[in-house]
Amino acid sequence: MILQIGKYGSSRGLMADRAAPRRLVAATRLSRADWIASVSMAISLDFRRVFARIHPFEPVTKYRFRLESSMKIATRAQSVVMATALIASAFAAAPLVTAQENHVPAPENLKARTWFQDAKFGMFIHWGVYSALGDGEWIMETRPINRTDYAKVPAFFNPIKFDPAAWVALAKAAGMKYITVTSKHHDGFAMFDSRLTDWNVVERTPYGKDVIGMLAAECHKQGIKLFLYHSQLDWHSTDYFPRGRTGHHTGRPDSGNWDAYLSFMDGQLRELLTNYGEIGGIWFDGMWDKPEADWHLARTYALIHQLQPQAMVGSNHHKNPFPGEDFQMFEKDLPGQHTTGFNPEQSVSALPLETAETMNNSWGFNLTDEHFKSTAELIRYLVRAAGSNANFLLNVGPMPSGEIQPEFAQRLTEMGKWTKQYGDSIYGTRGGPVAAGPWGVTTQRGSTVYVHVLDWNQPVLALAGMPRPIRSARLLRDGSSIEFSTVKGGLVLKLPEPQPDEMDRVIVLELEAAK
Repeated sequence: MILQIGKYGSSRGLMADRAAPRRLVAATRLSRADWIASVSMAISLDFRRVFARIHPFEPVTKYRFRLESSMKIATRAQSVVMATALIASAFAAAPLVTAQENHVPAPENLKARTWFQDAKFGMFIHWGVYSALGDGEWIMETRPINRTDYAKVPAFFNPIKFDPAAWVALAKAAGMKYITVTSKHHDGFAMFDSRLTDWNVVERTPYGKDVIGMLAAECHKQGIKLFLYHSQLDWHSTDYFPRGRTGHHTGRPDSGNWDAYLSFMDGQLRELLTNYGEIGGIWFDGMWDKPEADWHLARTYALIHQLQPQAMVGSNHHKNPFPGEDFQMFEKDLPGQHTTGFNPEQSVSALPLETAETMNNSWGFNLTDEHFKSTAELIRYLVRAAGSNANFLLNVGPMPSGEIQPEFAQRLTEMGKWTKQYGDSIYGTRGGPVAAGPWGVTTQRGSTVYVHVLDWNQPVLALAGMPRPIRSARLLRDGSSIEFSTVKGGLVLKLPEPQPDEMDRVIVLELEAAK
C-alpha cells in the first residue's frame, strides 16, 4: 500500500495498526486550507495489492508518506474503505468549483485564442510505449492485449536516440508554431513523471527519463508553444468503470470507482499544469467512449483555467463545444465537411478551429503503414484548412528509438520550403470572403485577400463575394501583375500558367480601404 497525505488528516491514526513503514519521506507541510483545496485521491485495485493515494498536488510543498506492505484481502478492503471515507470528508469541506457554464475567459485566454488563430500550423506527436510494438496507438484494443501482458511493454521502450531539440527544430523548420504531444494515451501510460502512479515512463521503462519534461524545456528554449494531449479514456485503470465502448478485453475486474478515476485524472492534469511551465492548452480525447457519463467537466475545466488562465481547453468529443472549451477540433476532417462519420451532429462554432490529420494512415508508429501522403497533398490540406478558418495539426508518430521516421522528416522539410515562400498567405489570416470550392480557397488579412488556386486548369477564374473593389492583383511568387476585371456580383481573374509541380498558385488582391 502507498499512502500520500497532507499535514491534516494525519496518516498515523489510519496506519496505527499497520506494519512500520519501510520508507518515510517528509517535506514542507501545507496549511489546512491549502490541503483541502488541492487534495485528490486515486484508488485502484489489482490482483496483488491495493494502491491508495491521498495527494496534495502542490509539487514542492507537500507532506508525503510512502508505505509499502503486503496485506491480506480483508486488510485491503478495510484500507480502501478508510481512504474513501477520508477523501469524501475532505471534498465535502472543499469550496465548490465555479461552474464553467458561467465561464468568462480571462484576458490571457482571449489573447491566446487570437495567437492560436494566427499560428495556423502545428505538429501533433503520438508517442508512447505502444510504439515499441509498431502497430499504432490502439494496439492494446485492436489486438487485443490484456492489462497483465501490456504491463510488460514498457520494458521494451528505451528511446536512446530521442533528441527533443531536433524534434522542435524540425517543427520550426516546417513552419509549425506549436506542438501538441501525447502526455497520456488510451493505454493510461503517463509519458511524464507522475507521482500519482508508477504507470509512467520514469518508473516503468529502462529509459527512465521524463519525456514531457524534456520536450517542454526544449519548447520553452526554442520559443514554440507546447500543448498537451490527454486521454480521458483509460484502458489500464480499474476505476474506469463502468466500461465504455472499448476496453472490454483488458482483464480488469467488473468493478471500480468512477469518481476516484476522475479525481486521479484531475490530479495528473494538475501535475502537468504546475510542473512544466506555461502550457498552451489541453487537447482532450476519449470522452466519446462514454458520451452519456458525467465527466465532471465543469470541475476539470475550472481546474485548468485556474492553474493557467491562458491555457486553451479543447476536446475531441465530436460534438459541439461545451461551456468552458476554448477551441474546437475536427479529426481527419475540415470544419463542416462531415466526411469521416465521426461527427454527424457537429457544427462549426465561433471558437478558434483546428483540424488534425495523419501523414500516413496511422497516428502512432506503424511499421507497415507506407500510405504516405505527398508533400503536395499536405500543403493543399494546410491551405484548405486556412481557407476554412482553421489550423492544421499535422501528426508524426515517432519510432521507439526516439527518432522521427525519415519519410515524415522529408515531407516536413519540403513543407518548410513552401511556408517560407508562401507563409504570408497563411499565417495571421482568417478564412477569406469567397466560399471554398474545388478550385481552391481564399484567406484574408485586413484589406489583403489571398486567392489560392489549387485545382483549376482554365485560363480565367470568376470569383463572387468580394466585399470591396479591388485596387491591384499580383502573383505572390514573383510579384508580377495579374489582369482582372470587375463584373456584376464579382471578379474575373486571368490566371498565369502554373509552374511545373506548383502546388498552389497564390494571387494577392489588395482591396480598397473600408469607408
